[in-house]
Amino acid sequence: MAKSVEPGPIGLGIVGCGSVARAYGAPIRRLQMEGKVRPAACCDTLKGRAQDYAAQHGVPRVLDDFDALLALNEVQIVLVFTPNRHHFQMASAALAAGKHVLVEKPMATSIADATALAAQARASAGHLLCAPFVILSPCLQIMAARIARGDIGALSSARAIYGWAGPDWAEWFYQAGGGALFDLGVYDVTALTGLLGPAKRVTAMAGICIPERLVGGRRIQVEAADNIHLILDFGDCLFASVVTGYTIQRQRGAELEIYGEQGVIQMLGHCWAPDGYELWQNSAGCWQVYDDTQPDWHWTAGLDHLVECIRTGAEPIVTPEQAVHVTEIMIRALASAQKGATLDLETTFAPVYFGETKRARPAHRVHDPSRREEDEIS
Repeated sequence: MAKSVEPGPIGLGIVGCGSVARAYGAPIRRLQMEGKVRPAACCDTLKGRAQDYAAQHGVPRVLDDFDALLALNEVQIVLVFTPNRHHFQMASAALAAGKHVLVEKPMATSIADATALAAQARASAGHLLCAPFVILSPCLQIMAARIARGDIGALSSARAIYGWAGPDWAEWFYQAGGGALFDLGVYDVTALTGLLGPAKRVTAMAGICIPERLVGGRRIQVEAADNIHLILDFGDCLFASVVTGYTIQRQRGAELEIYGEQGVIQMLGHCWAPDGYELWQNSAGCWQVYDDTQPDWHWTAGLDHLVECIRTGAEPIVTPEQAVHVTEIMIRALASAQKGATLDLETTFAPVYFGETKRARPAHRVHDPSRREEDEIS
């Protein structure tokens, strides 16, 4: 179904006014200054928090009721920034109301709900964009293009790791439907499937290393896995590993690394905050280090992308189908850990082709200062 094109500023309805909504504050202000959006209303189960957010970010209406927000004609995009367990129901209700929807990760906490939401989006009048938006990063897109054109040869394996000590401000991170995989590992699973395409099988080990946590000054029992190791099988002997958890105090080195027969490419920084990439090619015999082409890229870029698609009529490259596949990977990974078995994946999606790379000059080359500019990519 063709989606509508909005000629003027697009009205935003913000649902959930916590830390994630605050992170979107600056991008919303920038888009507002550019005449592309206008905050219309916000709501939160804690009315005081919604009022504080409205005062800080210039939102004219504060509502207690989500349905009341959906009834507003001046709201064209609904931004769902609530805890995980509410994502599916709120995104579904917003699509049913004819709105465009941006929902933070994960889109749902069950495969059935994720599949149903994607099907609803295909038939709806509005777009559905599901975080995380790592495939919108220019750094990942350049890496994808270099992989596609064979700069590191046929692929054999990949690895990713992302974790930290865990949040101490909200209990739902540790309750059923939360956990480090939905919160952190989702970035790397999304990036790997964006680079390598849909996976075919998953196997995992997962558990609770720290059974009690101090959150908001209160000691709670942890219900969701805080330590997860999973392996993805992409077919044709291409495997990838992902390590994630609230049990990693610090990490160094590349978060994401792809190995080929003729080289290696790795992302510097985090998938959600890239800092360029490094490339090893056997033919060059050195590491080539590339700066990020857009260092101010932000993980909230899905909002910019959604607004541009609404304004121009273009189709988003961030698809619900990939988000469903990522959701299935995470849920089946946790099931695999419980069963001690490798599980087949049933969902798939059409990978995005990012095209050829433009000529790029490395920031510097490691261990080979004699390399000539003519040897760089063309």
